[in-house]
Amino acid sequence: MQAERLASIGFLAAGVAHEINNPLGYVNSNLHTLADYMNALLRIVEAYEQAVPTSDAASGPFARVVALRNELDLGFIKEDIGPMLSESKEGISRVKQIVQALRDFSGVDAIRASKEADISQAIETTISLLANELRHCDVRNDIGELPRVECVPAELGRVFMSLLLNAAQAVETHGVVRIRGGHDSDQVWVEIADSGKGIAPEVLPHIFDPFFTTKPLGKGTGLGLSIAHGLVSMHRGRIEVASELGRGARFTVYLPVLRGQAVSS
Repeated sequence: MQAERLASIGFLAAGVAHEINNPLGYVNSNLHTLADYMNALLRIVEAYEQAVPTSDAASGPFARVVALRNELDLGFIKEDIGPMLSESKEGISRVKQIVQALRDFSGVDAIRASKEADISQAIETTISLLANELRHCDVRNDIGELPRVECVPAELGRVFMSLLLNAAQAVETHGVVRIRGGHDSDQVWVEIADSGKGIAPEVLPHIFDPFFTTKPLGKGTGLGLSIAHGLVSMHRGRIEVASELGRGARFTVYLPVLRGQAVSS
């Protein structure tokens, strides 16, 4: 039921992302053009101000211009318009990130070119990429050598990145993030555990729900774990989670072993 629900939401997310993306594109383009236009207009205004004779500023044909400039507070407009446009661009960028997260969750942009991949190498690469985010953690990578799996490497890397980021954020100040692995004849598993604050029992059933997050407003889209869950399911695998408040959390990813590969126990 959970898989069917996530699949349905995935189709909905793909449609919503597509519909938002179109107007978002021209709004973003228009904002950049508007910034260029405003810079041009402000340069013209500055040139006019420099051309106004000081002696005629309070009378004659320039009096109305000076009065209007004071009435509309041109100085404030010139100071405020730059930051205002920058904030608008930042807001559009934020919306674009959310739309991309929706597209990732739906899988519409996935490049379905599966190939053999080394999970151990993927974990090491992800740890290197997240070195800054994991700097406050004692990362213990005990994954060892695992059988290769058939997957889309970029998607699998996104799964591990999401889980490691989650672990780093759960630790907050200082703690341990431990990575272990194992396998049997049919599957390999990767466990990512942290010594963070843990997940409340009432929250645990919802952590893979799209848009569900316990982070402060503006700190997350609530799609990281949903996307990870969806990508693992696409690879015919599953994610299990165990947690206890005050004693951290443990996420375990199970993936099928590459077909036809000899696996030693």
